[in-house]
Amino acid sequence: MSDPSRTDVGPLRIGLFGIGLDVYWPQFAGLEERLQGYLRRVAAKLQTPGVEVVNLGLIDTPGKASEAGHRFRQADVDLIFLYATTYALSSTVLPVVRRAKVPVIILNLSPEPAIDYAWFNRLGDRTRMTGEWLAYCAACPVPEIANVFSRARIPFHQITGMLEDDPACWDEVAAWVEAARVAHAMEHNRLGVMGHYYGGMLDIYTDLTLQCASFGGHIEIIEVDDLAALRAGVSDADIRARVAHFHEAFDVQPDCPPDELARAARTSVALDQLVEQHGLGSLAYYHMGTGCPANEDAISSIILGTSLLTARGVPVAGEMEIKNVQAMKIMDCFGTGGSFTEYYAMDYHDDVVLMGHDGPGHIAIAQGKTKVRPLRVYHGKVGRGLSVEMSVRHGQATLLSVVETSGGRLKLLVAEGESVPGPILEIGNTNSRYRFPIGARRFVNEWNSQGPAHHCAVGVGHIASKITKLGELLRLEVARVC
Repeated sequence: MSDPSRTDVGPLRIGLFGIGLDVYWPQFAGLEERLQGYLRRVAAKLQTPGVEVVNLGLIDTPGKASEAGHRFRQADVDLIFLYATTYALSSTVLPVVRRAKVPVIILNLSPEPAIDYAWFNRLGDRTRMTGEWLAYCAACPVPEIANVFSRARIPFHQITGMLEDDPACWDEVAAWVEAARVAHAMEHNRLGVMGHYYGGMLDIYTDLTLQCASFGGHIEIIEVDDLAALRAGVSDADIRARVAHFHEAFDVQPDCPPDELARAARTSVALDQLVEQHGLGSLAYYHMGTGCPANEDAISSIILGTSLLTARGVPVAGEMEIKNVQAMKIMDCFGTGGSFTEYYAMDYHDDVVLMGHDGPGHIAIAQGKTKVRPLRVYHGKVGRGLSVEMSVRHGQATLLSVVETSGGRLKLLVAEGESVPGPILEIGNTNSRYRFPIGARRFVNEWNSQGPAHHCAVGVGHIASKITKLGELLRLEVARVC
């Protein structure tokens, strides 16, 4: 699976600033320094691998706010955390985020669970008491900021909690950072499109411009001939090494012919070269290859190589399912996998949905070692050869679909369930059993009612809340079934 801390596309840059009112500082001794200390603590918590924090300190005048907006824009920040340390005028906030033009998270964090009222009221010095209260006054400016942001049509999100000893609060902060990291990865992803659509699957056709406009990234159009040409240049030594690797990575069944393993190995090595040549982070492909033996040979021996790529952070979707490889990439960037799947059948005895697909599988999230089996035919496709058979690891699972709507927009469709043990169809395809909290019948009806294509991506763990945050950052609707 993709390493969330990868920095080959540059770090995720997070802007941070606190707010205050300059007239407070000469009135209340030590208040400014105390708030700056709180801000440094937040900056330290945000500083994680692959994240660069651009901390502009306390902004307490409109002039500083204007300068901060320019600095955030120059720093190319992806996300801003606005720490409401105490009361501040909204005129010291709006210029910062208006110019930066990136998503904003308002941190309404109290330094302690509560003020010690008895100690506070014994201070006896009302000036000192007011300064102490202002150090706890994070909630005070938030309605004013929210009002101004709403009227300025600036989307914002809020986290309310405590600076310390509040795991729920900081888990939410971490989820926003992770969602921003995934958005950043998608913004810089290079998606390869090789071949053509599977004719007649009207649901999977998509608008490539819409994909780029919604997720960012670049789409590289690749000829199948490129893969065939690279394949012709693979050495016998490379083939032997890749066959040995197959035996390490997969549970290769005894009935797999050696010539088919060699054929798949040649294609796998060529695929790696193709990905390296084009700098790809994901790939969607399909090709018949009829009438061109080199192309047919390449495509009909592609499954083991594409499964290896998928497992190491370059998800590959068959049937030219571009929308679904975007979903697979999102899941993989969250560190949860992202395997290609579709409905197989309903099991009403056990109240589960059987789901899987032919072609690539995400072997890094498999239950046990993925089997390699020989097939005499690829159902509905040209060719024969080796295929993979696996179930997604038993336990929590999340489904994700990128849906193209009738209004010409994209939305994210998500559901949480569980991959459960039980009998599967041993047909040389990925195949799992999923149970949903709303039951199999209701899940299928509600999922279908959102108008998705018949493919989706599945990953391990429950990450619907993180996907919802990603949708907020990308300004995409998120529909959650369960």
